Amino acid sequence: MAVEVSIDQLKQARQEGAIVVDVRNDDEYAAGHVSGAQSLPLPEVEARMHELPKDQTVFLVCQGGGRSGKAADLLGAAGYDVRSVAGGTSAWLEAGGETTPGTDRG
Repeated sequence: MAVEVSIDQLKQARQEGAIVVDVRNDDEYAAGHVSGAQSLPLPEVEARMHELPKDQTVFLVCQGGGRSGKAADLLGAAGYDVRSVAGGTSAWLEAGGETTPGTDRG
């Protein structure tokens, strides 16, 4: 089961240099993502998980929390220290968080 964190916990972690990964599809990511987040769409997580560090906590975000929870389960089972952000990008925006448009996948 994925460990969920709040938007406030994500904000604090970002101030400390946390790795944030957006697991939404490319179109959603391009429309606006948490500033500094790298893109790793959920369907690619299994094939590309080796790109993520195992020695740092990785914060996963999607639109509402469902896909990031699935990604957290996959990555957690493979030995990664991951957190799923409750409420996702929607909650981030509601809390006044900044997003960045664009397709640079980090």
